[in-house]
Amino acid sequence: MKYRTLGRTGSQISVIGVGTWQFGGEWGKDFSQADVDAILSAASDSGINFLDTAECYGDHLSERLIGAALDGRRDRWFIATKFGHHFHEPFRREDRFGPAEVVRQLDDSLRALRTDHVDLLQCHSARDEQFRTGDLWETLLREKARGKVRHLGISISPNTNRYQTDRASFVGAEVIQVIYNRLQREAEETVFPSCRNQNLGVLARVPLASGYLSGKYKPGAVFPANDVREALMKKDRDARLAEVERLAATEVPAGVPMSRWALAWCLRNPAVTAVIPGCKSPEQVRDNAAAAELDISQS
Repeated sequence: MKYRTLGRTGSQISVIGVGTWQFGGEWGKDFSQADVDAILSAASDSGINFLDTAECYGDHLSERLIGAALDGRRDRWFIATKFGHHFHEPFRREDRFGPAEVVRQLDDSLRALRTDHVDLLQCHSARDEQFRTGDLWETLLREKARGKVRHLGISISPNTNRYQTDRASFVGAEVIQVIYNRLQREAEETVFPSCRNQNLGVLARVPLASGYLSGKYKPGAVFPANDVREALMKKDRDARLAEVERLAATEVPAGVPMSRWALAWCLRNPAVTAVIPGCKSPEQVRDNAAAAELDISQS
């Protein structure tokens, strides 16, 4: 495993992290505690020390599974979570960015994760007017001063949100999380220059383009009804999968698994600190981890 410094935070995190939206049950599989235990054990054995979760991956469900899995091993991990949404049922959330509600979400996250602090708390896909909610960032800085949060970040949406990125240092945020992968490169021109200027850590989410860059799926693929890719991501799916086929034929080196190449492709950009791929098994974790050793060209 390789490690990079997460911007101004000074924290050393593995370049491969573990994304955990899937633990909330919206990616075609329900995860047991044994499943999560095995995945995070495989991650730790592979040198991974960083995971990313959220309050609305289930109603703190992902966090509870993680908290139980890491019980007694908290100090080995850099844990990032988020605030801003209340989970009601699969694929339905309610935005909640009021300062008092955000503190309640944080306290619920700490209980679920079985910890007295999170390493990174991120504003989760807020609209610009929600990002500007009165006393929001002042409240977050007070929670940080109390020791409940080590660092603040912004998980931006859309992935061209220069406004929130440019305001990061002003509000006290040190990390930007953004969609970045071979199919979605907009952050290179819009977000990354601002991150470099502010010395912000950059976490690339959806680095496998929701699994499309795994190379497992062809145009016309259909996912289970309880999979977010079937429920919410049908638009342009076949066009994206056709582009994946083209990339497999023209850019992926012979003999290299496409998923491994796709993660290494993100990490070749010096603005990126780490990638956050999801995973459904220990085998996928180990394959993701292997991408840290893959060197590809800057083409």
